[in-house]
Amino acid sequence: MKVTVIEVIKEKEYLVWDTVYKKKSFVIFGMKKKKNPNKFTRECELAKTVIKRVQDSTQELDQEMEEVIRLGRYSEGGKRPMKVRMIFQMAVEEIMARKGKLADDIEHKDIWIKRDMNLEEKEKEKVLRSEAKEKNKKRTEIEKKEFYWRVLDMRLKKWYLRKKEEVVEEARSDL
Repeated sequence: MKVTVIEVIKEKEYLVWDTVYKKKSFVIFGMKKKKNPNKFTRECELAKTVIKRVQDSTQELDQEMEEVIRLGRYSEGGKRPMKVRMIFQMAVEEIMARKGKLADDIEHKDIWIKRDMNLEEKEKEKVLRSEAKEKNKKRTEIEKKEFYWRVLDMRLKKWYLRKKEEVVEEARSDL
């Protein structure tokens, strides 16, 4: 049995490598390009500023960056995503857990972080997003004030705009 597993791993080495590699990576979207003649320094600086905004004051996750790659083709004035690979998977988990801090930051509110996904995961997320869009169209006016559907961690979730207690309190006051 052990020999068979090792043979399969050797045959599908790219799958194993891809899975491990993706667990140690994340993608930053919405970054504007800064003017710095050195490409490596420029991209590392951009990634480090985002990581510093997300990390706790006691952490130094920006020191654990291993590689930064710009994805897609260059276009004048375009915002290409950046793939960041970290040394440790735990660093990526910490960043993903705190990525919501960017939404509160005025300077970085147009930037968002997603985990690195393979083609199969991207397709699944695309289907879920279209399903969420469809469900959002079918909401009543009252439901539109209460919640919307969104994709979070590869699952379709109801995202409440207000606490349920506020909705109940408003309903009581209307009576």
